Amino acid sequence: MDPTRKRRFKQQLFDQFARLGKALANNHRLELIELLAQGERSVESLAREADLSVANASQHLQVLHAAGLVEQRREGVFAYYSLTPGAFPLWQALRDLARQRLAEVERLVESTLEREGEPVGLEELARRLEHGDAVLLDVRPLREFEAGHIPGAIPAPVAELEALLPSLPRGVEVIAYCRGPYCTFADEAVELLRARGFNARRLELGLPDWRAAGYPVRQGVGA
Repeated sequence: MDPTRKRRFKQQLFDQFARLGKALANNHRLELIELLAQGERSVESLAREADLSVANASQHLQVLHAAGLVEQRREGVFAYYSLTPGAFPLWQALRDLARQRLAEVERLVESTLEREGEPVGLEELARRLEHGDAVLLDVRPLREFEAGHIPGAIPAPVAELEALLPSLPRGVEVIAYCRGPYCTFADEAVELLRARGFNARRLELGLPDWRAAGYPVRQGVGA
């Protein structure tokens, strides 16, 4: 390959790689990816959750779609989006690398999230569920629980958790999980549970990480 052709090839190739970097270089689009890791969502639902206008959310989703990170499905006048295969591992790697290499991330987490005790890892949770010696709460919104949840989990949206406390058994550890390591739902749930006298911890990661690790996921409320 002659030098000119080689240089053109390299430039065009890395231009395409840069499309992914450009698509990810926006905090709103990263939040949309985290939300879509929980399951398919409509533009309107994503906009509400991410505190964006529908038009703004749609623009960000189009950028992600053009980069091959999300898929689009239409149902009448409504558009629904889901992550493409490989998009979550990319977000997972970016998220974890930022925690390792950016001191600001660690400082932000430590100053904002109140976390007591060692969180529960995926392997420990799988073992505890097999032995039946823990109660597992999915404290994400119900629509996310229906889209996919850890088998045996009790749907307990954090906003409704207080009303569910009388039905929870005492004397056994309660483990709460949500969207991922930086989702605050599980932290809020653990704080409430401990204030009411429960032995509680949060799952270190979230439902998408559980799925990515090869553990089973079920859908529906009664599953």
